[in-house]
Amino acid sequence: MAKKAPPRWDRKMQQRLSRGEAAALGEMYDRFAALVHSQANRILDDEDAADLVTRKVFGHIWENPDAYDPRQGSMRSWVAHLTHRESVRRLRRGADEDDDDPDELEERVRRATAAARADYIVSSMPAPLRAALELAYVQRRDYRQTAADLGVTEDEARRRLRLGLQLLSTAQTPLPEGAPPPGYGRAV
Repeated sequence: MAKKAPPRWDRKMQQRLSRGEAAALGEMYDRFAALVHSQANRILDDEDAADLVTRKVFGHIWENPDAYDPRQGSMRSWVAHLTHRESVRRLRRGADEDDDDPDELEERVRRATAAARADYIVSSMPAPLRAALELAYVQRRDYRQTAADLGVTEDEARRRLRLGLQLLSTAQTPLPEGAPPPGYGRAV
């Protein structure tokens, strides 16, 4: 079974970056900087370190545009994978310098990875599911109020909430060592 072709924007962006178009990097930054910074900050819990990771990720993209393989997934997934890898590397390096307990470090990495996956899942899920979850869990509405706010039936609101929660529950599933996040192919 053939993989779906990557979006046209992803292919064009890679071509532009490969040609060294600085405007392409600016466009990439505008599109993905918030994702990179928030994911790094969620893992590292440090604004300054998240800024460094953001710069490092976009520097890597600029220097290695051909590292993106459209057959493995979307550019967004690739950028998220780079961010996760760099953030965890920085977290581990910082822990080595602090002489932290290795078990405690692994637990922090595991929690940070699950949180980053949850952020990615929420940002990637269809807007109707995301809207239902936001109403129910952020604005503390029950399924009846959620249905009324969304203009859907109560059954549809329950279905959206159930599906959204099922997707979020996958964030707690540990990934095999060295595996990329969901949506970006298999480990090399």
